[in-house]
Amino acid sequence: MSDPNPLNPYVGAYPWLDGRAGIWREIARYVLKDAPGARTVVELGAGYCDFINNVPAPTRFAFDLNPDMARFADAGVKLRVGDCRGLPGIADGSVDLVFASNFLEHFTVDEAAALLRDARRVLRPGGRIALIQPNHRRCQKHYWDDPTHKTAFDHRNLPGLLTQNGFRVLRVDPGLLPFSMKSRLPKIPLLVRWYLRSPIRPLAAQMYAVAERV
Repeated sequence: MSDPNPLNPYVGAYPWLDGRAGIWREIARYVLKDAPGARTVVELGAGYCDFINNVPAPTRFAFDLNPDMARFADAGVKLRVGDCRGLPGIADGSVDLVFASNFLEHFTVDEAAALLRDARRVLRPGGRIALIQPNHRRCQKHYWDDPTHKTAFDHRNLPGLLTQNGFRVLRVDPGLLPFSMKSRLPKIPLLVRWYLRSPIRPLAAQMYAVAERV
């Protein structure tokens, strides 16, 4: 059966996702301010490719385990279906930005540390990693609702993990976004932009960390 709206693959098959493209356009714009001029970008656990599709870099890689996500990747995105550990096919020192959202909590501490070392390997000197993660200190009640969560990360222990694995932490925001995309986060892009820029963010339970390869 053909897509009911080829310009918006979310419509029909994933009704609750309507509007998320605009949200992620603003999130990507916000994150890219921390990696100005990035020409090669890698997203880990890309899912619906919301972030990587909104990155203007000439070279874009995305990793995800689910082959069904291929329909959501833009033509210019090199989607690698499979385990991202080791970042196969990505050359040492070739990447400007590695990004992941709601990702590290699905691994043990040792596994997450290994992933950070993989990211460091592919980043050029001075390249950056940007992470959006549920902040356990702000969402303890719902953090373990997802049975695939293995580790409780928060704005206090994540910087230490980054430092231990070859990064210099540049910034940590304890609350950037609400816990879930299904929450009350405004769906109008202009309001999302305002929310991200505001010093007061109601319901913000996802943290944001940026670190630089040293």
